Amino acid sequence: MKPTQQLHDLGQSLWVDNITRMMLDDGTLAGYIEELSVTGLTSNPTIFQKAIGDGEAYDEEIDELAGRGLEREQVFFELALSDLRRAAKLFEPINERTDDVDGWVSLEVSPLYADDAEATIAQARDLHAKADCNVFIKIPGTEAGRTAIEESIFAGVPINVTLLFSREQYLGAAEAFMCGVERRIEAGLDPSVPSVASLFVSRWDVAVADQVPDELRNRLGIAIGKRTYRAYRELLDSERFQRLANEGARPQRLLWASTGTKDPDAPETLYIEALAAPFTVNTMPEKTLLAFADHGEVEDTLPADGGDAEPTLAAFTDAGVDVDALAARLQDEGADSFAKSWAELLATIARQHEAIA
Repeated sequence: MKPTQQLHDLGQSLWVDNITRMMLDDGTLAGYIEELSVTGLTSNPTIFQKAIGDGEAYDEEIDELAGRGLEREQVFFELALSDLRRAAKLFEPINERTDDVDGWVSLEVSPLYADDAEATIAQARDLHAKADCNVFIKIPGTEAGRTAIEESIFAGVPINVTLLFSREQYLGAAEAFMCGVERRIEAGLDPSVPSVASLFVSRWDVAVADQVPDELRNRLGIAIGKRTYRAYRELLDSERFQRLANEGARPQRLLWASTGTKDPDAPETLYIEALAAPFTVNTMPEKTLLAFADHGEVEDTLPADGGDAEPTLAAFTDAGVDVDALAARLQDEGADSFAKSWAELLATIARQHEAIA
């Protein structure tokens, strides 16, 4: 049995953190579903910037859309939705079989709206309606994002909360999700609105790589994951969520993001093996997915109480790491990174249209 199948059988959903037109055209994504137990897909502005800028797969459609007078952002969303609808069709049997628990693709709102709740709400609503398929709309878990998450959940829009870096940021996103569900119950609406909350892992270890002793290298992201997993399990067991579940609400599943190993001296499968846990999602870069399928090992699952998270985090505090301040910085840097990729993406679309013309 492949390690990916073992992880799936343990109860964790394996998603691939990439999409390109070639993956769809040559059957790569279909193969991942059939052979590697992949049950979903995530995307972001950086992924699409690379996909659209690499080769000529999108040129003809860019020319056609731009020729119709669409602005660059509109062109991008048409391109992205074209790919994501095709991917969603591949995952549709999984989505139907699991009754909306799994089988999702994800599309991000404009990163330029990270601090604009009203614009985020409007774009999330419009993208969801336009996609008309099993797609999560990704909203960052910033302060403004929390307002947009609550309103979008209340409106019945499936949401993938992105750019979460800590237990506290996760709990803020979970609060927004539950408030939206509670409002739906009060309004007599179906409380079952799918959602996931994406905790970014590897960027923690990149941030402190040169600041901590060797024995702490590549341990901070996992410790943050374990601490957050404990909060997730406690939330699922809480009286508040149990009341919502009794009304028909679904849990907002915890998703591990940024799980590709950045340290060349660390195992490629480090974060996959460390964060094996039932009723969670792990979205993996293609390279990481293939490495885990080839030589990954499924051993211990995450303990519900977070295991050694707190002693490990205490060691980082002793080494001079301010975890709370770093979490805020990483979220800001993540938002800035996506905004930069967004600008590069739109510039790429403009260049390719000009070259064709």
